[in-house]
Amino acid sequence: MARKPGPGLNAEQVLHEAAALVDDEGWEQLSLARLAERLTIRTPSLYNHITSLDGLRRDLRVLGARELTARLARAAQGKSGAEAIYAIGAAYRAYAHEHPGLYAAALRAADPDDSEFQAIAREAVELLMALLRPFGLTDEAALHAVRGLRSLAHGFVSLEAVGGFGLPLNLDETYRRLLRMFIVGLEGD
Repeated sequence: MARKPGPGLNAEQVLHEAAALVDDEGWEQLSLARLAERLTIRTPSLYNHITSLDGLRRDLRVLGARELTARLARAAQGKSGAEAIYAIGAAYRAYAHEHPGLYAAALRAADPDDSEFQAIAREAVELLMALLRPFGLTDEAALHAVRGLRSLAHGFVSLEAVGGFGLPLNLDETYRRLLRMFIVGLEGD
């Protein structure tokens, strides 16, 4: 839904409208013309607030990664072991449902020289590594487990997003069971 820019349109408002656009219409639908239309401004006016479409995409990746990491951290707070895995699994899935465009943006690989994005990625890995400590995994084994958990959650939400589960089974229950299988694997490792 387009909104009228106030007299003080700023870069933050442009970024948040771009985030709403990708959540509403998809990551691939992001264009400066479409964003300008939503903001009811002319496309060249966007350059008062952004450097380029690539710069805007980078900022959306950072925003998505930051929001997802913060959501996981809040979900895990005060929890450990299996309880923490269930909590972050649920938070991950909820974020992907609520912000499909930003979620897709956060998955994109960033330039290795982008220190801000790399710091957020490190924060996410460190959070997950800390949650896996109660399972007694070595650093390398914990990193494999982090990759496994991310793959599990991403695979599920990706299939869910495209209607890949056609059988009349409760998806919440399927996801809970999938997380349980992951936890059992960690406990038996």
